[in-house]
Amino acid sequence: MPVEVLIKTVFILIVVVAALAPVITWIERKQSAVMQDRIGANRADVGGITLLGLLHPFADVVKLLSKEDVVPEGANRIMHLVAPVIAAVPAVVAYAVIPFGGVYDFGGEPLSLVVANPDWGLLYIFAIGAIATYGTVIAGWSSNNNWSLLGGMRASAQMISYEVTMGLSVVGIFMVFGTLQLQDMAQAQDTTFRVFGFLEYLGLHLPPWLGRFPFVLPAWGIFLQPLSFILFLTTIMAENKRPPFDMPEGESEIIAGYHLEYSGMRFGLFFMSEFIEVVVIAGLVATLFLGGWTIPWISQEAFIGAVAPIFGVGFATGLCLVVHFASFMVKVIVMIWLQMALRWTLPRFRYDQVMDLCWKIILPLSIANIFVTGAVMLLVRGQP
Repeated sequence: MPVEVLIKTVFILIVVVAALAPVITWIERKQSAVMQDRIGANRADVGGITLLGLLHPFADVVKLLSKEDVVPEGANRIMHLVAPVIAAVPAVVAYAVIPFGGVYDFGGEPLSLVVANPDWGLLYIFAIGAIATYGTVIAGWSSNNNWSLLGGMRASAQMISYEVTMGLSVVGIFMVFGTLQLQDMAQAQDTTFRVFGFLEYLGLHLPPWLGRFPFVLPAWGIFLQPLSFILFLTTIMAENKRPPFDMPEGESEIIAGYHLEYSGMRFGLFFMSEFIEVVVIAGLVATLFLGGWTIPWISQEAFIGAVAPIFGVGFATGLCLVVHFASFMVKVIVMIWLQMALRWTLPRFRYDQVMDLCWKIILPLSIANIFVTGAVMLLVRGQP
């Protein structure tokens, strides 16, 4: 229904763009301050109230809106204007296929907490994310600055390279869950599996002392495809050009790279797109590898079945919806924290190291993971 899609879209914009993205700028400053034993942002205030520095994101917006928008001499004015939009819009649009809840039945009317759920959901994110590369490259070329052009060339080489390995790193997830629909992937993780259950397919028997313990884990992607989780998180962070993969910016080498000649809100769009992409990465990784909205060891049917006899099916379903959304947001926040921790822990790689990591390490490991996953599936499931 168009109205339902509109409501979900507005909800995503409010949560991701208006709420999480500005707060992430505060999180980045405060988390780095804690890790470096500093106080962090605490100067902006209203009537002497600083709110632990939470007013700084709003001060940044006011500053960017009020700064002069300069276009360098000799620049292509149209492309210089369009580039930040090309970089920012895909980051927002990508969240359309990331589910923030399951499907809930309210009196025969199903409610699906995702804006769109196409059969090729994950491929849609890859395709939309690739468009942002054009914004970066165009920004570097249109600025009529050699340092900006070098940053744009770095971005094109880095992002195209890591797109290849990023796609291959999650092929194992496709194979395990048998779908490209993100909501179906998350739904498939709303169950459990026995850690040593695969030994039965090998004709082996567990020792008596080990057999007494079930060792049941949630069927999350991180447990079924641990190598894929590491490879995918690495490649998608490199796609976002965040440290330690910020070679297209490289302040110590090429000043500020592709957005060197940008100021005012045009620079703000580049700035905002990176932080929105942090949220998109967190939501995507949570969906693929952390069970999405699901709660460990408690399926949706079990939750509703436990609450319904006391408060009714409608209340139980609504409560399940709220709890699932809260579970998803907790996982998103954890992944945002992890990205920030990596950002302030690892130093910037050299450009040759970034390329070597992609083509000489991640690519072979991704291909090996596909073959190993296929072999295990043939062994355990007996598929021809």
